Amino acid sequence: MSREIRLTALGGLGEIGKNLMMLESDEDAILIDCGLAFPHEDMLGVDLVIPDIGYVKKQKRKLRGIVLTHGHEDHVGALPWVLKEVNVPVYGTKLTLGLARRKINEVLTDGGYDFRTVSPRDVVSFGGIRVEFFRVTHSVSDSCGLIIYTDAGILVHTGDFKLDQTPIDGEVFDYHRLAEVGERGVLALLSDSTHADRPGFTPSERDVGEALFRIFSAASNRIIVTTFASNVPRIQQVIDTASYFGRKVAVVGRSMENVVEVALALGYLKAPIGTLVDVEDLDKYPPSKMVILSTGSQGEPLSALHRMSLGEHRHVEIDEGDLVIMAATPVPGNETMVSQTVDNLFRRGARVIYTPESGVHVSGHSSQEELKLILNLVKPRFFIPIHGEYRHLVIHGELAQQTGVAPSRVLIGENGSVFRLTPDRGEIVDVVPTGGIMLDNVGLTHVSEEVLKERRVLAEAGIITISVVLSPSARELASEPSVESRGFMYNTPQDGVLQEISRRTRSYFQALPREVLSDLEFIRHDLEETVTKYVHHETGVRPLVTVNICQI
Repeated sequence: MSREIRLTALGGLGEIGKNLMMLESDEDAILIDCGLAFPHEDMLGVDLVIPDIGYVKKQKRKLRGIVLTHGHEDHVGALPWVLKEVNVPVYGTKLTLGLARRKINEVLTDGGYDFRTVSPRDVVSFGGIRVEFFRVTHSVSDSCGLIIYTDAGILVHTGDFKLDQTPIDGEVFDYHRLAEVGERGVLALLSDSTHADRPGFTPSERDVGEALFRIFSAASNRIIVTTFASNVPRIQQVIDTASYFGRKVAVVGRSMENVVEVALALGYLKAPIGTLVDVEDLDKYPPSKMVILSTGSQGEPLSALHRMSLGEHRHVEIDEGDLVIMAATPVPGNETMVSQTVDNLFRRGARVIYTPESGVHVSGHSSQEELKLILNLVKPRFFIPIHGEYRHLVIHGELAQQTGVAPSRVLIGENGSVFRLTPDRGEIVDVVPTGGIMLDNVGLTHVSEEVLKERRVLAEAGIITISVVLSPSARELASEPSVESRGFMYNTPQDGVLQEISRRTRSYFQALPREVLSDLEFIRHDLEETVTKYVHHETGVRPLVTVNICQI
């Protein structure tokens, strides 16, 4: 049997989000995580981006299961679409599967999927591949890393993690198990690189609790707290602090409501009886006794907090003196949306705490000293930085070299990279097609590159529509061409351009050879291209040009 293992990165290398990796031997394969990403600003009308799993489908015969490290959407959010293509068992801890199931139920209705709950230190066999789960600390409870036993050697996959010595749930990182495995000898370490460019140590989540206590103690009006919906430890601290000061808590926003419901049901979130109240009952309590826990920390246009900031929320209206705590930092690319939400809140008379100096947010990812500690514990022969943009991977590779990993044994790849590992060799041997599949309509409809290109053109240059009616003989125009525009030009030259398009359209049909007149599809595309070239020459812009041809 070959003592070789292959790792294929289908997402999460060179980008934040969309984490998906395939690990395979000659006979068996598993997927590690199935995450989604959120669209860039230029992805107009796109709600979600999921990995392209064309390569996975080609290896479907030997796929034995999907292993989840934790319940964040960038690690479980693509499961509904992946399971539709490859229905294999899914393994994860109790909360991870609870959050994953909720995500799947939003998209799929037929069910019939095989979820298998594991606990830290459990070992699951996938043919010749065995996977042991070990406890890590992160910004969502019940997170795990993976110790993977193969014929080539032992691999350690950290998942997302930080080294929090005082976690809110009391479940500390399993240093002991990782050190034991390090002593046995680890072929390769795959480690979270999200904050590899941050020096020092990441603060404990308990620091946020201290900041919340300080802020709550000085507040006399209503408090609104927004954070990542999946950050169960932070939600717990908001509930605990509110309860200490005799305040009720109302949860607002679908994703926040879902997480709170799942975490309460599974015992990962606790609230004193009577603390949680329905948002529809806000009027029953004085503002000084209320805390609203809301979605919208990233300024998402449809989120609860954003709608509050515009005065458009059904149940919550921002009042003068309300205190809003932004207990999260903007994800890169979301800064403008967050700023707009904060500005709108100030316009409505709210006070907003949003600066890093306030201490109301700490990261769930390790900084440089923690990353080096893991490298020293594991002592891998080869190192593969994962989960991060390309600069994060490079910097993490440099940290590995500082701890003694030889430069030739640091393997930095990107999405599509195929890593080949044997007991004494590690290298990138291939690149497979990969990318993102864009989804809109709550993630149910595939958005092609062509559609996205058209949306960009519409946004940047507008549209010109030419409608032509042909006579029954299809040899001449039955009427003058109709030319209309939207979002094209709103100054005087527009009229001249549109009139010239009408004249040129008429001339175009007059000059068409008789044998071409029956090929309406050719005429349509050729006229669109002809008009586009003319408009670009005259105006410098390229609007979307569409031609409608009707025969009577």
